Parts: sequence; C-alpha cells; structure tokens
Amino acid sequence: MPQTARRPEDIPRADEDRRETTLVERAATLDEAKRAFLRTASHELRTPLNAIIGFSEIIAGELYGPLGAPQYRQYAEHVRDSGYRLLKLVNQVLEVARLQGQPVDIVPRPVALDHALDDVRDQLKGDLTERQATLAVADDGALPSVFADPKGLRTLLANLIQNAALYGPVGGVIEISATPRGETVEIAIRDHGDGVDPAEIPRMMNPFEQGDNALSRSTQGAGLGLPIAVLLAEAMSGRLWLEPAVGGGLRACVVLPAA
Repeated sequence: MPQTARRPEDIPRADEDRRETTLVERAATLDEAKRAFLRTASHELRTPLNAIIGFSEIIAGELYGPLGAPQYRQYAEHVRDSGYRLLKLVNQVLEVARLQGQPVDIVPRPVALDHALDDVRDQLKGDLTERQATLAVADDGALPSVFADPKGLRTLLANLIQNAALYGPVGGVIEISATPRGETVEIAIRDHGDGVDPAEIPRMMNPFEQGDNALSRSTQGAGLGLPIAVLLAEAMSGRLWLEPAVGGGLRACVVLPAA
C-alpha cells in the first residue's frame, strides 16, 4: 500500500517532538554523567582525607612526644576538625548522587518509630548537648510503625532533628509527633526558632542551597541535609515538606506508608 503523505501542518509537530525527545535523552545522559562524576570524585577524596584526619589526630594527641609551642597542637586540632567537616560534606555529596540515581539498596520493611528515634537520640547526643536542645516526643514509647528502609529512616530523622536543633534557639525544645492517617503515618518535627521566609523554602529543599536569611547563613554546611531527607522520603514511597509553624518556628512533615 502506498504510504499516506504527511500533511504540511504535521511536519513541524513531528520535528518538534523529535527535538523534545532528543533534549530529554541528552538531559538524562548529562544527569547520569554528573552523578558518575560526583561518585568518582567523592570516592577519590576519601583516601587523602582519611590520611589528613588520622595524622592530625596523632599530632594533636602528641602520641610521639610534646610538640613544643601550644599553637602547634591548636593548629593540628583545626586541621582535624576541618578534615571531619570536609569528610561529612563528601559523604553527603555521595549520598545525593546515590539517591538521585534510583538506589537499589533501599529496602522498606516494618520499622518501629520508637526504636528508630532511640537510635537517632544516641547518634545526635553530642549535637543536642551542644545546642542544649531537648526532644519532646508525643506518645513516646507508643509511636506507630512505618514501612521504610531502617537505615534510610534513621538518616532522614537525624537530618531533620539536627536541622531543627541548628535552626532553633539554644536551649530550645524540638517537638516530635507521629500521627496515623489511614494507610500512612505523618511524622512532624518542629523547632521554635525564628523560622524562614516561606518563599525561601523551595530553595532549601534543593541540593547545595540554603534559605537566604541571616539564620541559615549562620549555619555551616552546604545545605544538603534537607535535600537528602527529601530524596530518602521519596525513595521510601513517601514525601516531605516544610511549613511555618503556628506560633513561630519551622515544621518539617514526613508522610510514610504505615506498617
């Protein structure tokens, strides 16, 4: 059978569809190349960083004898602390690249929120003590279970609680609740800080960005804690959003499937 000739008005549409398909494929290729570069660069940075941290700890601890002037020990401690901060950043960059690449090691299963929060408390004990922050957990000991990856859930909660401690006042209270809502559980983590401009919230959810205000600029880091939490929530079939809390502060809400 003879082929049906395309109408003239169909030709521009077909060309436009091909261009859009090409652009989408090119963007996907570039995204994968970016993630591959981040993974490789992060792995390569770990080896020298471990050496820097290890040797600076030996020097700061004066394991092979006194250094002489006390400034040397202080400098070694600064090198060590800077190494730890940089290593944390490298690990966060690697985590973002991993989560953006559809990770296969996220395996959801029933997890008790009480147990997960206990582990996070222990993990963040030093940070909470430094900020003199207190966790107030509603129905502590009787929280519902969620269907989530155990490690991913703990990382998500740790990032949000640490964020609340940093953005909240020194000596403040961080309120945590978990409310069953049908087939899901809504976890809310609220600080009592100055809050942020609602217009800045979308930027805070993107990697390497922080809210453009004095509060967020006073904190250290590349702004990866919240984006990692967002990616983890999505990888576990959930979602995360931020909103100004009634009475002041910021409220982070996570919805995950109920176990």
